[in-house]
Amino acid sequence: MRLACELARDSMALAHPNPRVGAIIVRDGKKIGEGFHVYDKLDHAEIVALKQAGPKARGATLYVTLEPCCTTGRTGPCTKAIIAAGIKRVFVGMEDPNPHVSGRGIKELKRAGIRVEASWYKTVPKWLNEDFAKWIRTGRPFVTLKSAMTLDGQIALQPGRRTSLTGSVSQGHVQRLRHAADAVLTGIGTVLADDPLLTDRTGEPRRRRLLRAVLDSRLRLPLKSKLVKSAEGDVVVFTRRAPDSQKARTLREAGVEVIQVSGRKGRVDLNKVLSELGRRQILGVLLEAGAELNGAALEAGLVDKMVLFYAPKIMGTGGVPFARIPAAKWFAKSPPLRNPHMLFSHPDFLIEGYFHDVYGHHGTRRKH
Repeated sequence: MRLACELARDSMALAHPNPRVGAIIVRDGKKIGEGFHVYDKLDHAEIVALKQAGPKARGATLYVTLEPCCTTGRTGPCTKAIIAAGIKRVFVGMEDPNPHVSGRGIKELKRAGIRVEASWYKTVPKWLNEDFAKWIRTGRPFVTLKSAMTLDGQIALQPGRRTSLTGSVSQGHVQRLRHAADAVLTGIGTVLADDPLLTDRTGEPRRRRLLRAVLDSRLRLPLKSKLVKSAEGDVVVFTRRAPDSQKARTLREAGVEVIQVSGRKGRVDLNKVLSELGRRQILGVLLEAGAELNGAALEAGLVDKMVLFYAPKIMGTGGVPFARIPAAKWFAKSPPLRNPHMLFSHPDFLIEGYFHDVYGHHGTRRKH
């Protein structure tokens, strides 16, 4: 199952909007077939592995990270193919949480006389499909808030000033986070201060361009910014301004999509932005923003996961906090970060944890 998980990781940025799935077929202690799902190639991981194994699959054992599907969509049900191939034993890493299909694939295999071992949560890392799990159950993307800061929680010396904090190892980790995401979301304040590209620079293949989204209520996005100058249909701006304004037309001519979103208190409605991204089959959003947007997302309860990079430095008073939230309103009701763990990213370190359990007591649902 560990090797099947490694195969599933190979489908990073290639499987969405389907889940990442890996499968291995073993007979007489030898691997005879393996595969992972790539959306554009249609075949699910089990089918790829079965095609490799061929007639040798009869009597063999299948290890698959996600419960085999039993419904027909873009492809036929994997359960029927598994049964027809003569597989005798199946190890399932994670169950399908969809109440309409949950456990049906496993039951179908058992009815056919196949021995099924289900080891949910024991061997498959939850992060592998946490974005898919959130999206398929709610229609909205999984939101990861990433921020780099000093030990005392400061992200910049002063507002509007770019401050370099973390080292190259941490920056490489951020690129991997972008590679795993479908969209990166930031605010106009960050664009004006840092002029970022917000691209996936891992060099690894992906089936969809990383969508670069900006919240810009007054449509201040500079035409000379790196985002606009590099736009190729992969930059979208959410604004409260009219879409037929001269600035909006000029941005569209430059390849930037402009979407009008209602809001209040002068801000774009974050809930509506996430709903629109979910409608576009954006499963995972990486929030790379400043104090204002970080604070708004946290206060609204929209952050599912936090990835915080800490530089081994102290900035002192007067710096910019990573999230601007009134302590008197927030601290007493602040939810604890669940399952936190620390990783070293020399010379920095990072803390990861969750606010929401998007799986509940199940795994992930598969879309066809």
